[in-house]
Amino acid sequence: MFRRSYSVSHLPGFGFVAILTFLMLYLPILVLVIFSFNAGVSQSIWEGFSLQWYEAAFRNRQVRDVSIRSLWLAATAAGIATMVATLAALGTTRTGRFPGQTMIYALINQPLMVPEVVTGVALLIFVAAIKVQTGYTGMGYLVAAHTAFCIPFAYLPIRARLETMDINLERAAADLYATPLQAFRYITLPLLVPGILAGFMLGFVISLDTVVITEFVKSAGQDTLPTYMLGQLRRTVTPEMNAIATLFLALSLMIVTAFFLITRKRGA
Repeated sequence: MFRRSYSVSHLPGFGFVAILTFLMLYLPILVLVIFSFNAGVSQSIWEGFSLQWYEAAFRNRQVRDVSIRSLWLAATAAGIATMVATLAALGTTRTGRFPGQTMIYALINQPLMVPEVVTGVALLIFVAAIKVQTGYTGMGYLVAAHTAFCIPFAYLPIRARLETMDINLERAAADLYATPLQAFRYITLPLLVPGILAGFMLGFVISLDTVVITEFVKSAGQDTLPTYMLGQLRRTVTPEMNAIATLFLALSLMIVTAFFLITRKRGA
């Protein structure tokens, strides 16, 4: 007797739920992009096509400053977090079982389960105490806070990549008299690159998007793009905010596309 294979797409209402889900996810983004080209200031009435809000965003020196600061902060924090996460992933996967290994894994991922506002308040108290003692109010606090927050996000794809890699390749390198450093450089690292790129990309996006921690830790004159936009939205909403958000959406799509092309070329 012929039996049809089970598929969730055959369930009643699956198509409707799928379409509704995609609409809820992407329709607000589509509306934002469309009204970034609106000739008027309305967020609901189309008054014609115009690039004036993009021109206004490019002419706005404060927007340029906070955008550059956000990109620099995200790249720096994601880079440091990726290096630390790579070392942590190697230390928890390329070694035998040892007491406390599970606890270390849980501690690394703990920030994922703690509400961001709790982390922000804790960082505020900690950073305030250091500021009082040292008098230093530079960007180092934001870099440290964003790095700490991004480490578990970078750790997950790197660890996942290590767990799917064939450890016999590294053992074969050792059998051929390769030192641990040589085995890592010529075997482990090239195979780990897609995971490292994924970790960096995820950390970059998380840092770029973080509002709560930045609000709690930053000093005067250290606004990032999300905190700047939040401050502007409290005053008035103009399509200029839509234009800025659309530009950063395009940047995110470029990063995802580049990551896809790189990993596809490497056969990952």
